[in-house]
This record gives sequence, structure tokens and C-alpha cells, in this order.
Amino acid sequence: MSLSMYSLSVPVFTAKLTNLAAILKKAAQHAEAHKIDPEVLTQARLYPDMFPLTRQVQIATDQAKGCGARLAGLEPPKFEDVERTFPELDARIERTLSFLKTLKSASFEGSEDRTIRLEMRDRTREFKGLVYLVDYVYPNFYFHATTVYAILRHNGVEIGKGDFLGSI
Repeated sequence: MSLSMYSLSVPVFTAKLTNLAAILKKAAQHAEAHKIDPEVLTQARLYPDMFPLTRQVQIATDQAKGCGARLAGLEPPKFEDVERTFPELDARIERTLSFLKTLKSASFEGSEDRTIRLEMRDRTREFKGLVYLVDYVYPNFYFHATTVYAILRHNGVEIGKGDFLGSI
């Protein structure tokens, strides 16, 4: 069996974003059951200089859709970063999943060697596709998804490793 850039990206992001959506649903249910204002959780941080949960979800979805688009040779879709509630975060994940479903594996052929350019605040970075996926996107995507999990777990939401990993 050979691995393709498509199989290393789109199905991975799809599975983990699906798990992330399920975790956020549990968080919303937890807030309701314990009479906690949901914004307490959506604006929670692990440390004052870290982004709140909402921004963590936004960045995780940006990594997934951006990577999928760039590896497929497309311009990444732009989403406004306006989510503040669990339903809005769920909708953002669903928009990302919907976009990922539009990507065709054939458009990823040769993307391991495709030059990927990222315009950042203070510089432009260039990667070959495989390095971009493995050394840049994976760590960023998992960092932000894990931080969402950690924020919710720290705030008492009853989730575990199985919720994060899903059924594998």
C-alpha cells in the first residue's frame, strides 16, 4: 500500500475535526447541565497569554483547510474569525469539513514536491509539500486541537483520551 498526500491529509483532518466537534458538543452539554455560562468555556485559556478556546478552534480549522487547499493547488477559503459560541464553532468545523469533502485526491498528485509559500506577518516561508504537511501543519493542527481538549478538561468537561482520538 502506498501513501498519498491526500490520504495523509484530508482523511486525517476530517477524522480529528469530527472528534473535535464531538468534544465541543460535550462541552456545551456540560455547560448546560452545570448551569455554566457557555462563554466561560469558549473564552477559557490555559494561561493568560494563550489564545482562548474559540481562537484555538479557528486556528485548527485554518490549518486543515489551508493545508488541504494548498496541497491541492488551490487558494484556501477565508473564514472570518467571529465565532464566540459553541454552535458557531460547530458551524465553522462543518464548513471546514464541507470544504475538505470537495477536494479530490488527483489534485494532490505530486504535491509532496510542490512549493508551498506562506505569507506570515513578518516574512514569507517556503516549504516543499511533504515538509509543509509533516513539519509545519501537523504540529500546528495538533497543538491547537490538543489545547482545546486541555482547556475543556481543565474546566471539568468529562472527556478523555478516547474522545480526542476517536475510533481508530
